[in-house]
Amino acid sequence: MGRILPLGTEITVPNSVGTASSFSEATVVRLANPGTSDLVITVQETAGGTTVGTFTLLANTTELLEKKPTHVVSVASGTDVLGAKVGFTA
Repeated sequence: MGRILPLGTEITVPNSVGTASSFSEATVVRLANPGTSDLVITVQETAGGTTVGTFTLLANTTELLEKKPTHVVSVASGTDVLGAKVGFTA
């Protein structure tokens, strides 16, 4: 199993595309959904800009999202999803 290198403070993922976060220009973001609902994550080129892609973050799961430093992340609704800038260690 790989290890995670924390590079930033965990925050609640914004629930509006207009306020999406780059997580301090992270290239890897650890997303955690401790809630009981599956939620759609959106990655955009800029806040409110062109959508790069979306995916569903299942309830009670974590994912590592790889993105460009300038891309921003938001969740479709709610305040359950947490995110933090991370890196990998050997």
